[in-house]
Amino acid sequence: MNRAKHRQDAGTEVVTALGMMSGTSLDGVDAAVLRTDGQDITGFGRSDYRSYSAEERRVIAAGFGKWHGAEVEEAAKAVEAAHLALLADLLKDAPEVDLIGFHGQTLAHAPRMQGTLQVGDGALLAREIGLPVVWDFRSADVELGGEGAPLAPFFHHACARYAGRKGPVAFLNLGGVGNLTWVDPRVARPEEDGALLAFDTGPANAPINDLMQARLGQDYDEGGKLAARGRVEQGALELFLAEPYFARMPPKSLDRNDFAEMVALVGELSDADACATLTAMCAAGVAEAMQHCPAPPERVYVTGGGRHNPVLMRMLDVSLDCPVTPVEEIGLDGDMLEAQAFAYLAVRVARGLPTSCPGTTGVRAAVGGGTVSRE
Repeated sequence: MNRAKHRQDAGTEVVTALGMMSGTSLDGVDAAVLRTDGQDITGFGRSDYRSYSAEERRVIAAGFGKWHGAEVEEAAKAVEAAHLALLADLLKDAPEVDLIGFHGQTLAHAPRMQGTLQVGDGALLAREIGLPVVWDFRSADVELGGEGAPLAPFFHHACARYAGRKGPVAFLNLGGVGNLTWVDPRVARPEEDGALLAFDTGPANAPINDLMQARLGQDYDEGGKLAARGRVEQGALELFLAEPYFARMPPKSLDRNDFAEMVALVGELSDADACATLTAMCAAGVAEAMQHCPAPPERVYVTGGGRHNPVLMRMLDVSLDCPVTPVEEIGLDGDMLEAQAFAYLAVRVARGLPTSCPGTTGVRAAVGGGTVSRE
């Protein structure tokens, strides 16, 4: 597919961007269209999803935790092919798109040591589809001393303002890893002091999914049905909360496999008890994280696959001191929020605006990450 002609954006005009995200839970690729000038959200367009096949999931998972080598190269090819297949379908019905935000797939994340690795060649996508592609969002932040994650907070700030929130709120993304963004929408710009605090809360769906796959050959605990039949092992939960990560002050971030020993902690438990305990660990990590908020949020809006787990949502409701609701309550799409975030960030990168700041990643100063590749 070639789309050699596209509109050039300039100044503060509204741009139509398409963001793409493949998370560490490895369910598939999300793609969503967003209209923005890089500051405010002016509207949402269509979205789409392509699940990974079992073979694609196996190939990509084989690259987790690796920085180079044949398995990383094969994972990159699978990621690129899946994204191109989804783009081919979506762009047929969205000819107005001006540019693409392509996150790629995180295979390894160790910002204090080796850096961060997202595979997928944005330049290849740009050549194939004939549109500018913004990618490699995290490297510049890490190079300047940041964690390189989370990156959605600037978009969360725009979402809070779009939804007309008047006081502090929090966005909780429960994907493979959990991350929290505290937002004060009264501060006009996301990079300004006091606008944001963001960090990873701990493991979320990844260990639950890994347990389900290893024990039952299932991708995830659908509807929290297995966890609902189990009992939480308090000793394992206490050991989990004793991990040094929870004592660290934010900003801070995690790799998908940083808490791989969680599965070992529940290794002697029944399937149901193990699943219930891993689910409780996710909720407990969030409860610990809330203590770092600069001021109590009026509400926590949950996005990502975890909000579909009623057991996890009940645990959060019991353990947090404010209402917990899916982001759909304020008219947002919790399945597509991260894809929309990278559409938003792509426009900011194209316009030279910052995409992270000390309050979101711990970077020394506000920085605009990302590389723009043109066809």
